[in-house]
Order: sequence, then structure tokens, then C-alpha cells
Amino acid sequence: MLTVHHLNNSRSQRVLWLLEELGVPYEIVRYQRQPDMRAPKELRAIHPLGKSPVITDNGNAVAESGAILEYIVGTYGNGRLIPPADTPERLRYTYWLHYAEGSAMTPLLLKLLFTLMPKRAPALLRPLVRKVSNQALTTLVNPQIKQHMAYWEGELGKSEWFAGQEFSGADIQMSFPLEAASARGGLEDGHPKCVAFLARIHARPAYARALEKGGPYQVGR
Repeated sequence: MLTVHHLNNSRSQRVLWLLEELGVPYEIVRYQRQPDMRAPKELRAIHPLGKSPVITDNGNAVAESGAILEYIVGTYGNGRLIPPADTPERLRYTYWLHYAEGSAMTPLLLKLLFTLMPKRAPALLRPLVRKVSNQALTTLVNPQIKQHMAYWEGELGKSEWFAGQEFSGADIQMSFPLEAASARGGLEDGHPKCVAFLARIHARPAYARALEKGGPYQVGR
């Protein structure tokens, strides 16, 4: 049976949601973040990088959100949650599947890091670290996040879902950047279509079931 090696409050929540949407049987092996928010070393026994998400199935260990989604949809989807081949929707699907982690999450992660740095710096260095962090946020990170959010808003103005008029795995993949932007990027300010997208995915029964099984999930809350 497919096993999800699930780190609490992490991207692996998307994997649980995908499996619930498809109705695929699976097992969960749970891991808890350490006090510094890193994954525990036990995950290295599953994958050398020791990060989540990672799944094991039929003797294979698959890591990276996009690769996991492609594997599950290709192996168990039977044509569900993926647009037909050789269509514009399929091209959009592939794009968003890779864009989510390849481009969208980079400035959001930098936002988190530069926000945390002053809080964790030694007291004597804190004013300097805060100054540098604020400068980086103001001149580099925040403008990029605003650009990405405007991009999402425009694309969701073309269709209800990211790959077209039908819900797909691309929407599951894109959920994490939008939830992160809602939590710390100001998504609610001037992006009504993005906010409506989040409302739609949060209302899906499979999303709710995944939350019940995955445990507390605070990225978008």
C-alpha cells in the first residue's frame, strides 16, 4: 500500500488531499518537526535529504511535491485530475505543476526567513539584522510577492481553476503558494479571485478529510 511519510504542518498535506480526491488507499507514517522547525533525522532513512513530502510505493521512494503528484495521478488517477493530452489545458497544467515550487514559493520562503531572522538573532546584533532584513523585504521580496499575486489574479480571471474550467492536480499544487501568501503575503488585499479560489478548495470534502487525517495545518490559517 502507498505510504505517505507525513511531516506535520508541511507540504505533505497536499499529498493527503490528492489521495483523498482520488480515493486511493494509503497509510500515514507521522513525523514531528523539531523545535527549530526542521524535519527529524528519521526521514533520512526514507530519502537521503530527509525532507517532506515523500512517499513510498511498490519499493519506490518518491520525493518532491510535483513529482509525487505526477506519480500518483499517473499511477492511480485513471485520467482524473489531469486534462487530456495535447490540449491547451494540459500545457497549463504542466506549467502550474512546476511553477508552484520553482518560482512561486521562492519569494514566500524568503519572506518567512527575513521575518524570522531578527527574532532569532543575538540581542546585540538584532538591530542590524532587523535593518538588513527590512531592507531586503522592502526592495526585493515584497515586490516579487506582489508581482506573483497579481499574476495569479489575472490567470484566475481567465478560468475558475488554474489549468482551465475543471479542477485538477494543478490546483492542489498551487494551493500551498496561495495559502502561504494568504498567511504572510497580503493576498486578501486586492486579489478577490485568489481569495475565492482558496474558499473553493477549502470547501471541498476531500480537503476537509485530508485535514482530519493530517492533523493541524497552519500555513493558510
